[in-house]
Amino acid sequence: MPDANPAALSFLLTRRSRPAKTLVAPGPTPEQLEPILTAAARTPDHGKLEPWRFIVVQGAAFARLSALSAELGAAAGRDAAQIAKDRSQFDQGILAVAVVESPKASDKVPALEQTYSAGAVCLSLLNAALAAGWGANWLSGWASHDAGFVQQGLGLAPHERLAGLIHIATEKTAPSDRPRPDLEAITTWLSA
Repeated sequence: MPDANPAALSFLLTRRSRPAKTLVAPGPTPEQLEPILTAAARTPDHGKLEPWRFIVVQGAAFARLSALSAELGAAAGRDAAQIAKDRSQFDQGILAVAVVESPKASDKVPALEQTYSAGAVCLSLLNAALAAGWGANWLSGWASHDAGFVQQGLGLAPHERLAGLIHIATEKTAPSDRPRPDLEAITTWLSA
């Protein structure tokens, strides 16, 4: 029988993201954020390439990113409702960690595996924040995939992409659970 960790399994079986719009100040201090980032950085990483990095967004940076998303959204022809939605995560932000996919040249590790690793970092960061008692939500949106926005707003290099923005702050209200996948419908067992 394996050496189980019932508390960790119970957490994973009941974890629930907290909508970013329900998060309020305060957010974690640098000292409180450090173990969360440390846990996220322990993600599976084939080849030990660390094909990701973190940018902590806080304070006036949110207003700057909100204005930039509106400016670039208008230039891209997005309508007023889309622009308002694009801006909302920045207008309401307390603290967010941008997980940047920063692929490394490798003959052994395909680029797609590095993308998967960056996604795993996002989930690990989200779960670590929740396990530490914070409310947290993984968001992306139009601006996250716009090269002009991520390069001007976050300083990403042309070869980098934003895997996600993990908003972390104090939970104002706990959401009810949502329907979960039907395991029988999505699971196939191969035994031969």
